[in-house]
Amino acid sequence: MTVAGLFGSLPPRADRTHFSITDLASEFGVTARALRFYEDEGLIAPERRGTARIYSHRDRARLAWILRGKRVGFSLAEIREMIDLYDIGDGRSTQRNVTIARCRARIEALTAQKRDIDDAIAELDEFVSLLEKPDQKD
Repeated sequence: MTVAGLFGSLPPRADRTHFSITDLASEFGVTARALRFYEDEGLIAPERRGTARIYSHRDRARLAWILRGKRVGFSLAEIREMIDLYDIGDGRSTQRNVTIARCRARIEALTAQKRDIDDAIAELDEFVSLLEKPDQKD
């Protein structure tokens, strides 16, 4: 299973052997600056040809993982740890287990936040209803 297969479906691009910064920025809806930032953070590692960055299928898969991880609230450090586990040579077992545990913890945190938000909305609805009632004299 590929990184993309583990953490999102990213269809392979058999029609390409590499990608430019413009290709990936366009495909994923990010800026070239964002891609350079992820490179500076060591999350992706494009080949350099002069001043041009040449991205591999691996970089593309890692970028998909990074963006999905960010969307669901993982820190860059957590994302780095999960994608770096791809290469430890155990058939991606550790990566899968760590990712599952992190995802379950994130689900629990988001569920708790959702409950808190629902409670706050209910409280505000009740308060507004109370305030909208006409004054009642004794």
